[in-house]
Formats: sequence, C-alpha cells, structure tokens
Amino acid sequence: MSKNLGPEWVKSAVFYQIYPQSFYDTTGDGIGDLPGIIEKLDYIENLGVSAIWVNPCFVSPFNDAGYDVADYCNVASRYGTNADLEKLFREAKKRGIRVLLDLVPGHTSIEHPWFKASCSPEKNEFSNRYIWTDSVWHNGGEKWASKMVQGHCDRDGAFMINYFCSQPALNFGFAKPDQPWQLPTTHPDAQATWKAMRDVMRFWLDAGASGFRVDMAGSIIRNDPDAKEAKRFWGEVREMLDTEYPEAFIVSEWTCPENAIPAGFHADFFHFNSGYYGLLRGEAFRAGPGSEHFQTGTSFFDAKGEGDVTLFMDHYLEQYRKTKNKGYISVPVGNHDLGRINYRRSVKDIEIIMAFLLTFPGTPFLYYGDEIGMKHLPNTPNREGGYQPRIGARTPMQWTADQKDNGYLPIDTSETAPNVAEQDEKKSSLLNITRKLIDLRSTEPALAADADFEVLYAEKNKYPFVFQRSKGRKKVVVAFNPAAREVSIPLAVSAGEMLAGSGAKIADGQLVMKGQSYGVWALI
Repeated sequence: MSKNLGPEWVKSAVFYQIYPQSFYDTTGDGIGDLPGIIEKLDYIENLGVSAIWVNPCFVSPFNDAGYDVADYCNVASRYGTNADLEKLFREAKKRGIRVLLDLVPGHTSIEHPWFKASCSPEKNEFSNRYIWTDSVWHNGGEKWASKMVQGHCDRDGAFMINYFCSQPALNFGFAKPDQPWQLPTTHPDAQATWKAMRDVMRFWLDAGASGFRVDMAGSIIRNDPDAKEAKRFWGEVREMLDTEYPEAFIVSEWTCPENAIPAGFHADFFHFNSGYYGLLRGEAFRAGPGSEHFQTGTSFFDAKGEGDVTLFMDHYLEQYRKTKNKGYISVPVGNHDLGRINYRRSVKDIEIIMAFLLTFPGTPFLYYGDEIGMKHLPNTPNREGGYQPRIGARTPMQWTADQKDNGYLPIDTSETAPNVAEQDEKKSSLLNITRKLIDLRSTEPALAADADFEVLYAEKNKYPFVFQRSKGRKKVVVAFNPAAREVSIPLAVSAGEMLAGSGAKIADGQLVMKGQSYGVWALI
C-alpha cells in the first residue's frame, strides 16, 4: 500500500452515492431507510460498484436534510437503528462493497446536547464547544456579523453559524485570533473539539464503516487563509487512520485538491468552480429559482457543441500536477447539492457523460438514479432545507413504472420517466451501458484511479476532447464528441480493440467521430 495514495482497493473502486431518505422505503412511512438499502444491495452489487457513500443518517431535526446533526453516534429512528447500520456494513462487505458515511465536522444542530449545554449561562465543559462572542450585543464585528445569531438563549453571547440559523459552528479554534472571544487552535477547549471529532470517526470505523466523505472539510478553522491549521487537524486524522485503520478511505468536500490532499485526504471533490459548471452544467441547466448560482457559460457536453473544455481543463490540470501520486481528484457529474445532470438532455447525452465519469482520472462517484438517467424535477417543492436547485435532484429513486409518490418528495410521472425495472430488461438501456462502463473501469488497469493521464487534444472552443490513460504496459485512448456534428482530427496512435463506445474510429492517423459519439480503445 502506498502511504500517499492510501488503500489499494481504492485504485479500482467506483463509488455509489445514496441519499437515504429517497432510495428505498420498507416501512411505508414515505421515507427511505437503512433496511431499504440492505434490500437493494443485490441491485447495487449487480451495478458493479465497489463502495457506497451514504448521506447523513444520524439523529437530526432535518432542517438541512440531516446535515444538522443532533447525535453523531446514533442513527435517526426514521432510518432504523445502529444495528441496522452495522448490518448494512456486514451485508455490503459480503458482496465486496464498502460503506462510507457522511461526516459533518463543522457544525451541528441546535438540538445537539453539546449545543444545549453550551447555551447555559453557567460555565461547563461545552461552553466553548461552539464559537460564541463575549456579549449578546457583540455580533462579532463587521467580518463576522452576517454569521452570528443573537438572543437565542440566556447565555450572554452571540453564536456563529454555518449556513442556516439552526447550524451552530463547532469551535476548532482560530488560526489567527484577533478578538478576545476567539480561541487559538491550541486552546484546550478547541483541542477538545478536535478530539471529539476523531472519537466520532473511531466509533463508526470500529462499527464497520470503511471511511468518510467529509462535508466542507476546509472550513473548520477560522482566520486560516493558508489552511495551515486545517491541514494540521486533518493531518492528525490521517495519521490516526494510517496507524489504526489503514484500509479506511476519506474524501473531502474541499474543492481545492492542492490543499486537501497534502492535508491528509486520499481524495478531494473538484466541483463548485466556474470551470466545472462550464464543463457539465452551463446555460442548458435552468432548474428554477436559485439555479443561476449553478451555471456558467455553455456546457461542453451540450449537443449544440458550443462549449469550451479548456475552461475546465486548465484549472483541473493545475491541480492534477500538484497532487499527482499524492492523492486523487474526484470530478462528480452529480450529487445531492447539484441539479441532476439530466435536465433537458437526451439519453445519448447522459451516456457520453457517464463514459466521461468512468474513464477520467481519480475516484468516480455515481449519484443514485443517474445510472438510469433520472431527470431533474425543477418544480419540486422545498423539503427539509433542500430548496432549488438541490431539491429537484433529491427525489425518490424510480424502481418501477407503477411507482407512486411516497409522500416525501414527488417522482417523475412523465411518459418518458426512467425506471430500473424496464431498463434492467433492455440490453441497450442506459443502466446496462453504465454497468458495462463500470466493469471496464473496475477491470482495466489503464483506467485505475492512479493510472497516468495525458491530454492529447483539448482546444479552446473546439471538439473533440481526447486523452490517454496508462499504467505499466497497458494504455488506452479515450475520445468524446458530445456535439451533434461530425469532427475529425489527426491522431497518431496505434489503436487496437474498441473497449467502449460507438460512432468513432481511429485509422490512418485520423480520429473521425460522428455527432454525439465517444470511444475507448486499447493501444497497441
């Protein structure tokens, strides 16, 4: 095992993200649950993925869909019990599938016992577990005022929040304290928070979890412009994992691999930047109020063929070079915070995007339902702090054509709504194509997470996009032409068997691609 790259199993892994409340309901209350995930493990195994990431399933008032945790070490009753989660770990392991949990270290719910104790006017061990000013009349000053809540309780102070007003920020300390109420990261009370979070990780790793996706990992330390103290915290976590749980894997929502990977993460998600939105979202994605934040320019993967892949690749390659052989960059095509990739797109569009996800370097994460092309539902009403455009991507997994709304969120009732049952029976379906792509990703050494990557063609405002992956003697070339027009370029490679795709060929030093085509070839 390479200490830098982490567990060996990650190199060929494909991850599958499950939003538990929307996946499969076994109790009839309208909300998905852990027994539902267990019941669908055969489907997940047949999909071919190696690991599952489960969004927060812990005790919560669900003002932010579980990202407002009220108890890190107990499963919310609507999902089941701790015993159910431990059973999921065991049953998944029997099928060669590992389970990652979602860790939310930066904040809790106001319902967490730590916060309730912190609200007391009397000094106690949790008084500094959260960030408080020294007076209710002091909102932290100009820099922090918009993040402070005043008058919540009898304690004479205002508390800092992350996002919603019900999510008080945990106190990991300030890298550069400049106010009397700001604790340095070395303060015993800040260090108590550091220890508490490591203890939460140990609790679930001991129970059978295989690691964590870490929410907003880079923002836990305040006044930390160079992320020095955040790197120190996560470096201590990585040392713990390497020593006590060497097979565990952690991936961060930092979206800055050059910081996240040296900090100790095995991988970092690379999204929430303009280049990413230009690659996969663009102006074709208009999902209702609030969606403006999630679009920039024209998507490279739009059929109209007016995108610019260099907007993404220039930024990506800078990060790739800084982190190569140290960790992985994960470029998701969808998740619970992004509108679904299938919004005003065809099945062919989605197939090409799935091929991109499963051939690009790093650790691929597939969002539940994208394997069948579930659509973004722009008119989905808010539920549990989802709001648009996020909530339209969190609707129930569509298993059958006669599936009814479960009362949690609406489903797609259109005539073209995709479902698992129908696609399972059709060889040419997106589901079965995705299965084949996952199998290729999992078995072809040149497509492993740590395989080398070289761009062969990526020109501003031009198509196609072509790259090479290689590991040892194994080499493949991958080409994408999402545009609805034929393109051709000189390409001096010796291509052998076509491993995936259609509508493209390499011959006589030329790559010729029909409109909306892609290809993966072994090199000889």
